[in-house]
Amino acid sequence: MPFPDIDPVLIQIGPFAIRWYALAYIAGLILGWRYVVALTQTPRIWPGAAPVTKLDVDDALLWAALGVIVGGRLGYVLVYNPAYFASHPLEIFYVWQGGMSFHGGAFGVLIAMIFFARSRGIAPLAMTDMVSAAAPIGLLFGRLANFINAELWGRVTDAPWGVIFPNGGPLPRHPSQLYEAALEGILLFFLLRLLTHRFDVLKKPGVVTGLFVAGYGAARTVVEFFREPDQQIGYLLGGWLTMGMVLSIPMVIVGVGLAWHFSNAKPAPAVATKRK
Repeated sequence: MPFPDIDPVLIQIGPFAIRWYALAYIAGLILGWRYVVALTQTPRIWPGAAPVTKLDVDDALLWAALGVIVGGRLGYVLVYNPAYFASHPLEIFYVWQGGMSFHGGAFGVLIAMIFFARSRGIAPLAMTDMVSAAAPIGLLFGRLANFINAELWGRVTDAPWGVIFPNGGPLPRHPSQLYEAALEGILLFFLLRLLTHRFDVLKKPGVVTGLFVAGYGAARTVVEFFREPDQQIGYLLGGWLTMGMVLSIPMVIVGVGLAWHFSNAKPAPAVATKRK
């Protein structure tokens, strides 16, 4: 099927343009923020009082946004295209042109939330658990934006739902962006939602963080079998191993290990004894 006629630019007035890509990040951050607020207002899922206040969540939004942008961009620059950006260093700051690493963005948010939690006297694991529970929302919108931008498309396919992308040649390809939106976004969100609201995993700080890391790594690894590798990198081994797999498989191992460790750890208070 042909690629739908979607303009990546929603509105443009002279040099000023509002792109779907930017709106997707904004929507993901705002909806994720609202979801974390909702978690803090659901007492039954916590071992006692919620570990943060609504004011804490409001203030953490800026930290999360910076973590996504800085981490995502640096991850792409350093891992996926270091040679190009070494020759064009100013383009590192051209984030509106695309080029973000979801691995880098996730790591950036994790670091930002740890520093934020420590600055407020909040147990870091409680903070990262809440952000991890909401992160699939941002992943969903980010992958939809990749599809609208006709980027990060999949390998050639004869499946009836294959899409002929504008820059992907004449043959239909897997809409791997939509596969990722479904797995990393929708499926992972509802799995974590089930665990937080039915199995009380938020009562054991660190478990949700580990499960998110493992879940994202597993979903990304599966989709890598359908996604075309980045042109400047290609396959790392044979015709199947990609950089995405190399980054994602360790996430599954580490995430499962963290979830197992924290699920068997002695209960710890979600809120530090002293708040600043």
